[in-house]
Amino acid sequence: MEQGTRGELIDRLAEAVGAVTAGAVTTRHPVRVAVDGPPAAGKTTLADELAVVLRARGREVIRATVDDFLVPRAQRYRRGRYTAEGCYFDAHDRAALCRFLLDPLGPGGDRRFRTTAYDAQTDTALSPPAATAPADAVLLFDGVFLLRPELLDRWDLRVLVSVPFEQTVDRARSRDAAPTAAAEIERSWRDRYLPAQRLYAATAHPADHADITVHNTRLQNPSWEVRPG
Repeated sequence: MEQGTRGELIDRLAEAVGAVTAGAVTTRHPVRVAVDGPPAAGKTTLADELAVVLRARGREVIRATVDDFLVPRAQRYRRGRYTAEGCYFDAHDRAALCRFLLDPLGPGGDRRFRTTAYDAQTDTALSPPAATAPADAVLLFDGVFLLRPELLDRWDLRVLVSVPFEQTVDRARSRDAAPTAAAEIERSWRDRYLPAQRLYAATAHPADHADITVHNTRLQNPSWEVRPG
C-alpha cells in the first residue's frame, strides 16, 4: 500500500500508462484504460486529472464514459427503475461499446472509433461519424461495472476507485443540494446503485482484476495498491 498527495497518485497512474505503452510497442494500438468504481467514487475527476497530465507529457488522450453507452430508458428500466438486476444487467450497451470503441482501439483494430452510442436528450441510439486515433493514443474510460467478464480482456490497464458505499451516498447528496432531489438520491442509491454494486462485487470480483486500486476516501491524501507482476 502506498500513500501520498493527489499529485503523486496522478503521477503514479501516468507512469503505469507509460509502462503499458512500453510493453506493447509491437502491437501498435492505443492503451485502453478502465477507471472503474461505484457511482460518486470520484472516477470522472480522477480520469480528467490523469488526462491533463498525460496531455502535458505529449500523449493524445481520448476521454469517454460509460454514461454515453446507455440503452434507451424502456430497456434500461424493463425490470423496474429501482432494481439491482436492472442496473447491472440492462443499463449499458456493451455490444456497442466494444464495436464502437474498445475493439477498434485494440489489437488488430483499425483505430476508427466513436465515443458515444446514446443521446440522453432524445433517449435514442446514436451512430456518429468515426474519428481515427493515433497508435500511441490513450483511452481513459470511466464508469461502473467495467471489470465484468464481458469486458475484462478489452482493457490494457485496469484502475479501480474504491470508496465506502455510505460515503458515495453522502457525495451524491452534496452534488445536488436541491431539497427535492434528496429523496430520489436516497432511493436510487439504496434500491438500485448500491445493491447493483454488491451484485457486481459478488459475481465479477473486480478487486481481483484491478491492476491499481485507488482508495479515494481522502481525496487529497489517497492511498493505492499496485498488483504485483
